[in-house]
Amino acid sequence: MSNNSHNPQHIDQLSFWERTTYFENIDFLVIGAGIVGLSTAIELRKKHIHAKVVVIERSFLPSGASTKNAGFTCFGSATEILDDLDHMQEDVVWSTVEKRWKGLQNLRSLVGDEHMDLQIHGSWDLIRETDTTDIAVIQDKLEYLNQHIYSITGERSVYSFDPYCSERFGFSGIRGSFQNRLEGQIHTGKLITRLFQLATELGIHCLFGIEAMALQSNLYHCSLQTSIGYFKAKHVLVCTNGFARQLLPHLNVNPARAQVIVTTPIEDLKVQGTFHYQQGYYYFRNFEDRILLGGGRNLDFEGETTTEMQTTEQIISALKNLLNEVILPGKSYDIAYEWAGIMGVGPVKAPIVERLDERIAVGVRMGGMGVAIGSLIGKELAELFQ
Repeated sequence: MSNNSHNPQHIDQLSFWERTTYFENIDFLVIGAGIVGLSTAIELRKKHIHAKVVVIERSFLPSGASTKNAGFTCFGSATEILDDLDHMQEDVVWSTVEKRWKGLQNLRSLVGDEHMDLQIHGSWDLIRETDTTDIAVIQDKLEYLNQHIYSITGERSVYSFDPYCSERFGFSGIRGSFQNRLEGQIHTGKLITRLFQLATELGIHCLFGIEAMALQSNLYHCSLQTSIGYFKAKHVLVCTNGFARQLLPHLNVNPARAQVIVTTPIEDLKVQGTFHYQQGYYYFRNFEDRILLGGGRNLDFEGETTTEMQTTEQIISALKNLLNEVILPGKSYDIAYEWAGIMGVGPVKAPIVERLDERIAVGVRMGGMGVAIGSLIGKELAELFQ
């Protein structure tokens, strides 16, 4: 058999049925089938019930972070918010937290808690014995944090100091923690599956294995060059987050790789909930009786500013050390999975949601908060086309 039989079909080789059903007379073409892309397509269909909406994705699964994240429903740990307040304007910090909270409520409304296995066990912001963090200083600011978060969530006493989390969860070397009782965890695979189901039920065409390579806006349509050839659409919405500059080089968004490991099942695992360390640069949770741990990007910011989907010995070793020294001291386990995902970050934590011209719009730069804000960004993006 010829090797050519395994090559992707060119659009010129497709049948009349295939070309007219999927590639002709497209009203809205969404690039990227992650949380933002699928949410955008769903919202577009709700607004334009007779429009032809097509989603294309470069790989056989979403390529960036949507199916590679840790599955946290987080909107702001105490130390992260306080660190942001040291570097950003106060109103910007709290508007960002509010967007994350509203985004999570939008996601719950869109997907349904049961369809993403949402569990709200709370989160803990860990302070190690070796850290120089002054716990008393943070404790003094808890009332301030709770006042502001109440104005956003309507919930009182969200943040509190927990001196006993180390004993409760079996950690070692932790001298205290700050709890956020409203944060939780989801099953990332179930979330993206449900979004795909919703899109399909609404008659949206989701096409995988098609990479967008060049995009141009013309008077009557957008021209798109892809890995299977050229086609057109009336409007294009770019939702490729950390990969966005490959298509639109002028955008102020950079890739940021996140590396993750998952253990084998652990007997008598005490850990339940989500946990942050070092302003959120490290994060871990239980999944049933396993530990999922990610982070360490702060060990090598330059090296992790990449779209390469591979793990590195430096960061994986740091994650394993954290497991052994702090999270699972004395426990027996192996590493069952390790992977990398690509986030989109920038000089500020706010996403880019804007219309570049009459026909092209972008929704990118989730800043590692795609679960929290992704569906809301999709909604805002769709609203740019009334």
